[in-house]
Amino acid sequence: MEPVLDHAPGAADAAAPSAGARPSLPDRLPHGDPDDLVVLLDDERRPIGTAPRQDVHGHDTPLHLAFSCYLIDGQGRVLLTRRALGKRSWPGVWTNSFCGHPRPGEDLVDAVSRHGRGELGLEPASIRPFLPDFAYRAVDASGVVENEVCPVFVARATDDAQPHPDEVEELRWVDVSDLRETVRIAPWALSPWLVEQAAAIEAADAWHVLAPDQTETSP
Repeated sequence: MEPVLDHAPGAADAAAPSAGARPSLPDRLPHGDPDDLVVLLDDERRPIGTAPRQDVHGHDTPLHLAFSCYLIDGQGRVLLTRRALGKRSWPGVWTNSFCGHPRPGEDLVDAVSRHGRGELGLEPASIRPFLPDFAYRAVDASGVVENEVCPVFVARATDDAQPHPDEVEELRWVDVSDLRETVRIAPWALSPWLVEQAAAIEAADAWHVLAPDQTETSP
């Protein structure tokens, strides 16, 4: 598996059904807003329509498009966040920096930027695909299913995070070595997608992508 590509095959196309995204929409939409839509996919990862985000996650969640992002600093650290306790699925669980769903017609990199602003109050820099073909299905303790084609990105944090309380309970910068050890000894404390992504990173021998040699000062 090639861990870092310049383009996530099929993902950008999947984010672009015929109806284009409306750039006038704010970064965050209120719960239940009719414009808060996700892109539904078929088994070949082709877009087949949209669904309201508030309705798509349930006990029989259809396959849809999402993304994950890992924010790194200049000291070989990765930002982990603890999901807000009010989250419908996996509340209070530690996970990667942030996740989200592109809107219909929205480029994935633009979606990463938007969610970085909306969830963490910062503008991710140097966004690039990391695990472009990642997908997973998981069921939480309440029976809510995640079923996502979820390309993984890595980006640089150049500002201090100001997390939105509806999204993030707390956050922590950790060394990549500590993240690897936590995945090994306590996967139950982490989101299932982080654990599966870590396994893919391990298989590709690609942890160095999250800890490049940098000299910038961390946020």
